[in-house]
Amino acid sequence: MSDLPEKQVKRLTSLIQEAETNLAAAKELLISIIGEDGTVVTPKSSQEDVAGKVIEGVFDGQVMVGPDGKNYPVPANYASKSKLVEGDILKLTIADDGSFIYKQIGPIERKQIIGTLVQHDGAYYVEANGKEYRILLASVTYFRIKEGDQVTIIVPEDNPDATWAAVEAAL
Repeated sequence: MSDLPEKQVKRLTSLIQEAETNLAAAKELLISIIGEDGTVVTPKSSQEDVAGKVIEGVFDGQVMVGPDGKNYPVPANYASKSKLVEGDILKLTIADDGSFIYKQIGPIERKQIIGTLVQHDGAYYVEANGKEYRILLASVTYFRIKEGDQVTIIVPEDNPDATWAAVEAAL
């Protein structure tokens, strides 16, 4: 019976970790909806006939950096689902109603590598080939991967200094 408290502690620890992950996912989703500055960001499916301001920029792993150096919030669930990689070229249409519509227009060359999910400093990384690549929390929750799991990630082929990766699949 002495194993009972130890099992309960392990279960409670697991529940707390799961709750922290869910809370972080909820915060990330909220930021993807309202933006970091509180402005409502409404991603829609790509529509070529939408009128509005068009900006092209480079995805840096989290946001799109415009030609003026300004950061534009890319919803994490869109970046994760679209498997955007650091260096991809995006087109952002800011519609007349204020909604943001992203479209990937220039994917860079990619390569896939296998690594292990690790977590530290409140962020998730995949350790592969002696390097850590940061990944979006949306990918962790979507693929339901846990620390220590093996995953296939996508990284820029010609950028050895890349710090971000997209998750292709959980193994």
